[in-house]
Amino acid sequence: MQTVEIYGTDTCRWCASARALLQKQGIAFVYRNMTKDPSLEEEFAARSNHALTVPQIFIGKIHVGGYSDLLMADLNGTLQQMIGGH
Repeated sequence: MQTVEIYGTDTCRWCASARALLQKQGIAFVYRNMTKDPSLEEEFAARSNHALTVPQIFIGKIHVGGYSDLLMADLNGTLQQMIGGH
């Protein structure tokens, strides 16, 4: 199973929505909180191709994108495929 990672901040409602979606689906994830650890910003920029918004979600080496991209992957069934599920 692939590791799911979310880069986000404390004040981002879409970050909270992404976490809630994954929790609802029973998908474990690592939340990289840039509010609590600003040193993650350089890593975030490099991995996300200098994205300007959060959340940015990764499944293994795949950059899924933001919350709407995660939601679409869930709705069309590709989320489970990406993490190695059915």
